[in-house]
Amino acid sequence: MQQVIEKAAVLIEALPYIQRFRGETVVVKFGGSIMEDEAAVANILKDIAFMACVGLRPVIVHGGGKAISHELKQRGLRASFVQGLRVTDIDTIEVVESVLNHRVNPQLVTVLQSFGCKARGIHGDDIFRVRRRTQKDKATGKTLDWGYVGEVQEVDAAPVEAFLQAAITPVVTPLGRDAGRQIYNVNADDAAAALARALRARKLVFLSDVPGVLADPRDKESRISTVKVAEVNALIKRGVIDGGMLPKIQGAVDALHAGVLKTHIIDAGLPHSLLLELFTDRGVGTEIIK
Repeated sequence: MQQVIEKAAVLIEALPYIQRFRGETVVVKFGGSIMEDEAAVANILKDIAFMACVGLRPVIVHGGGKAISHELKQRGLRASFVQGLRVTDIDTIEVVESVLNHRVNPQLVTVLQSFGCKARGIHGDDIFRVRRRTQKDKATGKTLDWGYVGEVQEVDAAPVEAFLQAAITPVVTPLGRDAGRQIYNVNADDAAAALARALRARKLVFLSDVPGVLADPRDKESRISTVKVAEVNALIKRGVIDGGMLPKIQGAVDALHAGVLKTHIIDAGLPHSLLLELFTDRGVGTEIIK
């Protein structure tokens, strides 16, 4: 009986959060190593199906890096990275587009539907307008060029909004097109942040392979529960925020400035971390706020 009472207490704790967020848009980004764990992906999608069932409007932006790397290897194409971003030549972008739009995306939609969630895929290249990404190397002064890797310039949020209005959960790939209709790979964190800004989402959630922002990157118990925008530059200078965390934090800050009310970074490997972060008093990740 005690276990039954405890389960009821969990539901009661969630009630004010469900009431507060009902009808609100929440953009959820996940990818990376978690995509290789079918059980973990199923847990994430089950959480998202729950969110949709209780009246939230979730939007998924997903990666698929390991599946892309595997397909490149199968075709004899070598994967290379510069500052953590995949260098994408014309042969590689064909593989990226095929794997994301026609393999990973439909698989995620099918799993979501198996949980009773109405879901549809959206190809990112239909909604993201991009330009080629280049950057000056601070050390050498040379221009870094990742090939067919794009930076989001505009978002056509109308197809996403139409799905949300119809109570359908959109599942979006991180791809874009330039003015000449060429397809580009887009960093999934950047794509999620751009979409959250365009939708003026209530929340933007990055599912990561760490519990959040760590005061000591070597210690997973050193999670910082709340980071304010004014603290971000100091944390970057101290090396607390670096590597793969940088695009998440920058996307979070940009989203907050554009009207998103709160952003979160949480551990995708923790079962039901998404529900624990959104619907409990304590939360399990790092929230980034103004």
